[in-house]
Amino acid sequence: MKTTPMTTAGHAPTPDHSPPPLPEGPCDLVTVPARQGLEAVDILRRGAGDAVGPVLHDDGCDTLGFLVPPGTAAAWDVPGSTCTETDGRGMSLAPEPLAEGSDWLLPPGEVDLATDPAVLRAALGEAARLIEAADNCR
Repeated sequence: MKTTPMTTAGHAPTPDHSPPPLPEGPCDLVTVPARQGLEAVDILRRGAGDAVGPVLHDDGCDTLGFLVPPGTAAAWDVPGSTCTETDGRGMSLAPEPLAEGSDWLLPPGEVDLATDPAVLRAALGEAARLIEAADNCR
């Protein structure tokens, strides 16, 4: 019997490594510092333009939140970030912000896919290395 490898979120990667579709129900939310998140968005958009799903930012622009498939929080262990299991609490994929004090950087209407957790993990790691290198050059 052939088995499909699973990502850290417990879902099978797509054959072409494109992000999985947004689930009908709740999504998990990976939150990172804004600088690292913006670098990761750039990395994801340079790689495969559709590799990044909806992204939130807070009013103070201190953090970015990446919508990822449900189940991601159970295995998320990336230093400097958190992954919150939303269980549908206030989560909707409407173009309106999910929470007071936040707004969409990339709204669901412009991107129809959740960010693949494995791809996001790699982009966040690369972003952290770029930021560290830039800070060390000062």
